[in-house]
Amino acid sequence: QVQLVESGGGSVQAGGSLRLSCAASGSIFSINGMYWYRQAPGKQRELVAGITSGGVTKYADSVKGRFTISRDNAKNTVYLQMNSLKSEDTAVYYCYVVHYSVDYWGKGTLVTVSS
Repeated sequence: QVQLVESGGGSVQAGGSLRLSCAASGSIFSINGMYWYRQAPGKQRELVAGITSGGVTKYADSVKGRFTISRDNAKNTVYLQMNSLKSEDTAVYYCYVVHYSVDYWGKGTLVTVSS
């Protein structure tokens, strides 16, 4: 079992910044990829960014150049630094990992960007 707890969401004006954190606990030995997804009202959940244990990253085109994913393997924590936020970034942000072929999701943290 893996538990994922997100934090750092909130309300911000357009152009502002937020930093999300996701702490993993439980049977977390050798988790490789850690990911951030988001789901806006009335829309499907979408991949925002991912990072491997070796630090290889990928981003959705919509956030490239504005968001940065990073990871502290010693703390089993993944971060999402979000800059130049736009109203369309408003969503619930979820942390996600696959561990031994089992999907694990956090409960999500709400990010609201007002224009």
